[in-house]
Amino acid sequence: MIKAIVIALAALSVAVPAAAEVKQDNIRRLVRLEQRGLKSAQQAHLNGLITPVSTGAVRGFNYDRAWLASQPKASGGAQFQCLAEALYFEARGESLKGQFAVAEVILNRVDSPRFPNSVCGVINQGTGRKYACQFTYTCDGLPEHISEPAAWDRVAKVAKAMLSGAPRALTNGATFYHTHAVRPSWSRKFTKTASIGDHFFYRAGYRVSSN
Repeated sequence: MIKAIVIALAALSVAVPAAAEVKQDNIRRLVRLEQRGLKSAQQAHLNGLITPVSTGAVRGFNYDRAWLASQPKASGGAQFQCLAEALYFEARGESLKGQFAVAEVILNRVDSPRFPNSVCGVINQGTGRKYACQFTYTCDGLPEHISEPAAWDRVAKVAKAMLSGAPRALTNGATFYHTHAVRPSWSRKFTKTASIGDHFFYRAGYRVSSN
């Protein structure tokens, strides 16, 4: 009986270290997995910190018809469509800089708390209310037909470039413009920031001389 107990204890003394070793092996394996996971997560985090974030800048951008002609045919969603249409009806006869300048005004308005926060919202603001529309073509009662395909292709590329992050370097933050043929009363209250093509451009917030 005593001999049997001794044999059993000996077997247990062997089994317990073996079980403990297995447990330790499992723990070490889990620790290694955890360390690899943490290392991977840390590296991913560091990669996120050091990897440059895309600014959406347009490669090789230039206010040049040759550059514009080299761009692929433009298309896009609702915001693109609204901007392209506004440029077509408001500025298709303008120089390339003139078209980009009008696009700047629209996008500057999108960024301003004074105006709707989408391209389509800015362009259609006030449409349907007497003397309230912001862009003449939206309330002049004329049908909005695209009858000049070449002009449409150009302004569509301008719209695409601006929505893709082309610089707003022409109007110094303007949110208003009008043609040289008119002089609206509001123009005397704002800062004139540029004259490009057939348009004067203004930024709100500052009273300026009327001369």
